[in-house]
Amino acid sequence: MIKRTLYFSNPAYLSFRNSQMVIKLPEVEKNDSLPEGFKTSAIKTIPIEDIGVVVLDNQQITVTQGLLAALSENNAVLINCDFKHLPFSIMLPTAVHNSYTEKLRFQLDASVPLKKNLWQQIIVAKITNQALLLEKLDIDAARLHYLAGIVKSGDIENCEGRAAAYYWKVLFYNESRCDFESLRDLSYEQFKRHRYGEPPNNLLNYGYAILRGVVARSLVASGLLTAVGIHHRNKYNPYCLADDIMEPYRPLVDELVLQIAFEEDDLEKLTPILKRKLLQIPAMDIKIDGQTSPLMVGMQRTTASLMQCFEGETRKLIYPELL
Repeated sequence: MIKRTLYFSNPAYLSFRNSQMVIKLPEVEKNDSLPEGFKTSAIKTIPIEDIGVVVLDNQQITVTQGLLAALSENNAVLINCDFKHLPFSIMLPTAVHNSYTEKLRFQLDASVPLKKNLWQQIIVAKITNQALLLEKLDIDAARLHYLAGIVKSGDIENCEGRAAAYYWKVLFYNESRCDFESLRDLSYEQFKRHRYGEPPNNLLNYGYAILRGVVARSLVASGLLTAVGIHHRNKYNPYCLADDIMEPYRPLVDELVLQIAFEEDDLEKLTPILKRKLLQIPAMDIKIDGQTSPLMVGMQRTTASLMQCFEGETRKLIYPELL
């Protein structure tokens, strides 16, 4: 079953009762001019088991300890946003798998050759999906297909970076594209992918943050430790493994952002409308292992295959292909 993504942008009081998240609005609760019947009807409940992702985007949201414990027990990920309304932290359970300690040992004991092979597979899948997205846009992707075919163990020749240089140069602008006018005069011919760059970098950042939360949730469910990466290594980053595994999924977010760029006039500010569109990411349809499924469900197949690689049951990661 696909889990729900909940987004809160207004002040709210979130609590737990009878296996339900209880949602109360302070402006309704404290308004003495409103009838009690209206106040009661304004209280909403959602089964905890239906929740997969919760995004908190207001500094006046209160969450009870009981609700936090219930969300963690059901492997729901809690994403906190800062005063700029951008995701900045992820809250996950420490362990939800029934044999977590045993599986953790497999992950920690993984050999260097295995990790290099896994990184090779990740980069091939990422570049291939980037190429497929360019082809959907009638952009020449021969260079990316070539690079995907020569990735070596550990990507020692940096095919990922070489592919990215071309990919980002042409993704939002290509002089041969007949639909350039649909970009609504946004100056994407100068687009550069940078965390603090011009729009639509802000949309990409937000989308990647939601994707990262989904990946981290699936990793924990598969008995994996998010801080121990395959390729990414940073003592300040507790989600190195999530950053590794999400790479081939990034083009799915890129495609959604590109679609939003076609539809919207102003991307300077992440409005609730834009965020609502990006919050579709966990429920996006993807094709994985020959089957169509929501991204959140497909992600669990990817992380489960990673665990099987660490356990020695297989050496192949399962990743989606662009529809």
